[in-house]
Amino acid sequence: MPMNSVNTNVGAMVALQNLNKTNTDLNTTQNRINTGLKVGSAKDNGAIWAIAQNQRSNSGALNAVKESLSRSISTVDVALSAGESVSDLLLQMKEKSLAASDTTLDAASRTALNDDFKALRDQITKVVTNAVFNGANMITATTPTTVAALASSDGVNKITVAAQNLALGGGNVTIAATASIGTQTTAAAMIATINTSIANVSAALSKLGTGSKALSSHLEFVGKLQDSIDAGVGNLVDADLAKESAKLQSLQTKQQLGIQALSIANQSSGTILSLFR
Repeated sequence: MPMNSVNTNVGAMVALQNLNKTNTDLNTTQNRINTGLKVGSAKDNGAIWAIAQNQRSNSGALNAVKESLSRSISTVDVALSAGESVSDLLLQMKEKSLAASDTTLDAASRTALNDDFKALRDQITKVVTNAVFNGANMITATTPTTVAALASSDGVNKITVAAQNLALGGGNVTIAATASIGTQTTAAAMIATINTSIANVSAALSKLGTGSKALSSHLEFVGKLQDSIDAGVGNLVDADLAKESAKLQSLQTKQQLGIQALSIANQSSGTILSLFR
């Protein structure tokens, strides 16, 4: 049988301990509901918080990867558009050269064709010079830009798309910057030169197109990877709000009962007075 004492109220002590525990649990549940997180700081669960922080770091780094890939795609696509224009201009130049190779052509017509040819030739230079995105030009003869886009969150892996020189007199467009078809002989010789240039430009554009496709595919993959990482972090730290809401109701009821239990325990010492009446 427990001893009756006015100095030590064991029942009240137990009731207070239980009430404090309930209040602590209630504060934890309310904080989870307010923040939506079951692990909001290292104090909640140090190991899980550390894992989540590392994954958040990877996810944040992937934003930089996506930006790098997007810039690279735009740079390559500008080069592709310009390259396609160069190819179209070469086709027109071939047509002019073929027409000028006709031995029965009169001088006025040959001059007109040569003027058209030179205008198309000079347009190639303009197209190549202006194929710039964010300061990068992949098809110029002067310091062409080779794209090296970030491919991983640690910056180690990269996707490289090589520059393709499409300037006049370069490795692909073998037509000289001063080329003309002023005579039947030069016109006939120019046809073969243009055919070679067309084949070279087509091959160069194929490489650029393959590079652009690789960049776009990797950008799509990085987006999915980032979503998966974010979902994984959510699984680690997000609170189940339906569960927490139910728990909140239970704890609030338990808190009220705890207050009543403490009140009853505090009144028990008053019964000792009846022993002295």
